[in-house]
Amino acid sequence: MAFFSDDDASQYQIRSSKNMTYKMRGDMKKLLPVTTFLLGAALTAALVFLNAALDVNWRPSALALWGNGTQPTPNPKTKALTELAEVLKNASMEDGTVIMTSINQAYAAPGSLLDLFLESFRVGEGTAHLLDHVLIVAVDPGALRRCRLVHRHCYLLRRSPGAVDYSGEKHFMTKDYLDMMWGRNRFQQTILELGFNFLFTDIDIMWFRNPLRHIAITSDVAIASDFFNGDPESMGNRPNGGFLYVRSANRTVEFYRRWRRARRRFPAGTNEQEILGRAQRELSRRSGVRMQFLDTAHCGGFCQLSGDMGRVCTLHANCCTGLANKVHDLRNVLRDWRNYTAAPPEDRRVGGFQWTRPGRCIR
Repeated sequence: MAFFSDDDASQYQIRSSKNMTYKMRGDMKKLLPVTTFLLGAALTAALVFLNAALDVNWRPSALALWGNGTQPTPNPKTKALTELAEVLKNASMEDGTVIMTSINQAYAAPGSLLDLFLESFRVGEGTAHLLDHVLIVAVDPGALRRCRLVHRHCYLLRRSPGAVDYSGEKHFMTKDYLDMMWGRNRFQQTILELGFNFLFTDIDIMWFRNPLRHIAITSDVAIASDFFNGDPESMGNRPNGGFLYVRSANRTVEFYRRWRRARRRFPAGTNEQEILGRAQRELSRRSGVRMQFLDTAHCGGFCQLSGDMGRVCTLHANCCTGLANKVHDLRNVLRDWRNYTAAPPEDRRVGGFQWTRPGRCIR
């Protein structure tokens, strides 16, 4: 992948224009076909517009050759990126934002977390339409097959030969779990490099209202906290990467690069969330990124359970390990939500509705 500054983009446009002028004035036999000329001009204009609009000057090397009427030899990496870009385009909102989650075969099984996740959108207030913008990334073929049975936008994250099989449950902080989390981190960076914003949500998060309205327009990164200290800009908040919004920009790509490089400074076995929590002040300052920590009253979880169902947008089965425990307690969450939404409006205004204590997760 190549990154270019705004000056690079301008020089590319100037060089392309000069080349086209030369061809127009040269020997008529050397003229490019009209269709190729128009295609090159259109793509040049599109690239300049994309650079200005998204502030991410990424393009596959394939696009660099289109202006000269040359098509490169396809390679697996370029093909995979092209496929991913098309999937993202189909799922994205008008502003280029994609809601994204990831699953393996264990999470995707009937009655498991995937079913609960999708159901929460359907029973939430004004959230059903958001499913049109949810991209489910499957980390194994079994998860992909199940995804395609129940959802529209699915993508298989291909593994290199001999890589770890992620289809089974991965227990917290095991080697396979850590590999999966750092792989997810790199994939998120790729989404930004392709020019799309993303809101990543763990599959064990229930969606009841649209949380995007609580993300400031000035925030480059907005992230949930297990425990919110009351100040959305305080670096004293401990981030939870299971709910993470990132705006596509050169500075956020650099943020991810530095995040990944910071891994070298920590003991082996440190996960990406712990490193972010300990280095977020440095990472945001050096990358020029503005971070926002989300109030647990809106985007909370089992660690700091919101007591007001009238404000909650998402609820995360955090501070909890074990797939069976999460599924059990999240079923209770959905039942509590249905009881709340089925109540008369006057009862809802009075309040008093409470979540069932997540007894399998919090003991």
